[in-house]
Amino acid sequence: MQKRWTTSETLTDEQQQKVKQISELIKCPEMIAEMLVCKGITDPVEINNFFNPSLDDVFDPFIFKDMKKAVERIIRAINKEEMIMIYGDYDVDGTTSTALLYLGLKKVGAIVNYYIPHRMIDGYGLSLCGVDQIKENGAQVIISVDCGINAIEEVKQINSLGMDIIITDHHNPKEKLPAAYAIINPKLKDCEYPFAELAGVGVAYKLLMAVYSEMEIDFKEAVDKYVDLVALGTIADIVPLTGENRIFASIGLERLVKKQNIGITALINIAGLAEKELNSSDIVFGLAPRINAAGRMGSAMRAVELLVATDEESSKELAQIIERENSLRQQIDQKTFQEACDIIEKKYKNLDETPIIVVSSDDWHSGVIGIVASKLVEKYYRPAIMITFKDGIGSGSGRSISGFDLFEALSSVENYLETFGGHKYAAGLSILMEYVDILENRLSSYVKEHTTPEQLIPPLKLDTKLELYEINENLLEWLNKFAPFGPGNMRPTFYTEGVMVVGFPYNVGKNHLKIKVVKDGCTLDLIGFNLGDFLPFLKKGLFIDIAYSLEFNTWQRRTTIQGKLKDIRFTEKK
Repeated sequence: MQKRWTTSETLTDEQQQKVKQISELIKCPEMIAEMLVCKGITDPVEINNFFNPSLDDVFDPFIFKDMKKAVERIIRAINKEEMIMIYGDYDVDGTTSTALLYLGLKKVGAIVNYYIPHRMIDGYGLSLCGVDQIKENGAQVIISVDCGINAIEEVKQINSLGMDIIITDHHNPKEKLPAAYAIINPKLKDCEYPFAELAGVGVAYKLLMAVYSEMEIDFKEAVDKYVDLVALGTIADIVPLTGENRIFASIGLERLVKKQNIGITALINIAGLAEKELNSSDIVFGLAPRINAAGRMGSAMRAVELLVATDEESSKELAQIIERENSLRQQIDQKTFQEACDIIEKKYKNLDETPIIVVSSDDWHSGVIGIVASKLVEKYYRPAIMITFKDGIGSGSGRSISGFDLFEALSSVENYLETFGGHKYAAGLSILMEYVDILENRLSSYVKEHTTPEQLIPPLKLDTKLELYEINENLLEWLNKFAPFGPGNMRPTFYTEGVMVVGFPYNVGKNHLKIKVVKDGCTLDLIGFNLGDFLPFLKKGLFIDIAYSLEFNTWQRRTTIQGKLKDIRFTEKK
């Protein structure tokens, strides 16, 4: 698919002067200093904090609206020996949040249990049948994690049953809020917390830290014990890895290497990552899909059981069950994706004039439609909503494109939805079958009004021009200091013009392109994942422009520099 290459704006004279000053100050290549300037990181203290994240730099949790009230209620429950029930969502963010609060509160003497809704039975978020079950189990206090911010009716039910609920969430709130005992959410309009992009597990962590602070318990001990869970949930939830999220992700990845959590270690081993120094990609593509598979294929309670496990044998057994569920999930993914593509090709005569994709079926597994919607966005680069029906009610999952707010779009058609919730780029919904066509028509009009034709071409942001002779180990080592990479702090993408193809490019695996290029006597090996369709147009001696990132590649104990190809533009000989 054609990509829209965009380059950063030219630096001003003042910025260029800053680049030289930073380069001299920290003895780094000017390109590294330029990247810092582009991020607005120019002060020596800021630079040190960026390259050396520390939990000393996080904000006071009591800045959150309702935090003091929530903490006092939890401590009262601990002192009175009331049961606290953690109610979590079934994805990685929800299960890590649940495990974190369960372990953290249990450690300080709370009578605590957890409940994760079953995707097929309860649906998303707080459910009325789940609430009834929690009451039967004897809970007096519920703490929701990664859900609950729009659960008006469910909170009414909780209140009527004589229980108190503390909502911790990071999803977008609607105008009307539930009548909860306390709500902790950085996205509340009247919340003064300085960082609004926390994942659900980040919000839960803040609550735990506030409880520990109020109880005068050693903060450092809690950090060592649970920040690995915060990193896992934060990175998996694809929130911006800036500010506090960067701190949690960076320090949490260091803790993951120490393998203090028996359950996560079992998962790392079964994913084949035991010998690797874990990075954010390993979580997104290795650990997160496996944890999510538990909630998609069966019960996410298994995922929490794994994360709170205390012996190696049960951890291994749970990890093996989750691995089997993930394999089944992959098979269903592939089948559903192909079916969805077939429907799209028949339904939409001209995809260039199709603003949004809405497809539905009675046969799709509700646990995979979110993943498949993401794949549809990747293939067609349109906002995509997939809906699966059961007894006339559709369960839907939507994913968006860069710069388009899907949550706001769904807010504009709220009258046609039974429920909906989520983020700018990912949302869930339920809808009656008879409203699906109206939904698509209204959303099509909305997308046309709120996007430009240029927005419907996938952007490829290029950080800077790079010549092959500038690539060396020193540059790579400096680039790696910018990790962990993710939204808001992506691995830098470079472009080089007029390189010549050397030898014969070929495809490996599932449509991955292997190619070697040369310029100014310097060569670079590249691999382009899912770029095998370029192969028929490439030949020895051809001149092309390349967009790519750089990384160390270790194979058979030999480490080399490799380019990860993002796109190719065909050019005239330079």
